[in-house]
Amino acid sequence: MTDLPSTPKRARPQAGLRREGREAAIQFLFQLDFQTPDGTLPDADFWKLRNGTEDPDDLNPMPARSPIAPKARAFAESLVLGVCTHREQVDELIVRFARNYQLSRLAAVDRNILRLAVYELLYNTEVPPVVAINEAIELAKQFGSEESGRFVNGLLDRVRAEVPRPARQAGPRVSAA
Repeated sequence: MTDLPSTPKRARPQAGLRREGREAAIQFLFQLDFQTPDGTLPDADFWKLRNGTEDPDDLNPMPARSPIAPKARAFAESLVLGVCTHREQVDELIVRFARNYQLSRLAAVDRNILRLAVYELLYNTEVPPVVAINEAIELAKQFGSEESGRFVNGLLDRVRAEVPRPARQAGPRVSAA
């Protein structure tokens, strides 16, 4: 019996860290929507709330869970900062392609998944557009309604047509020189 080739060990953990980071970013953006509708970053400790507590109560009902991996947290924070920095342009594009919907009428989960994905499509050249779209669809299925995945897919597919780079390739890396 022959052994199947294994997936390179470096590729899988990176994908898992990015997924974990996107999940945290969606949760953070969702919280921002209700705390600060203008998109400014609050001085709240999102990470403590996300990690829960050893002794859940009425004030902090989330049970304790493992803290987010440092690389996933850094990725999540970069996504949240990017979305907040470019929120006006991102929201304008969502409104343009969300026919017959005002941004405020979209479900908060869908709205923030779209914000994250549109930010990645336009400004995060390290992620190929199809990856950003696929990740957004999976997040919509996980956190949204039964229709969220299709809605997010349809809107992001129209947005992708605006992205001036190949759908399946990351853009050139920008050096920090």
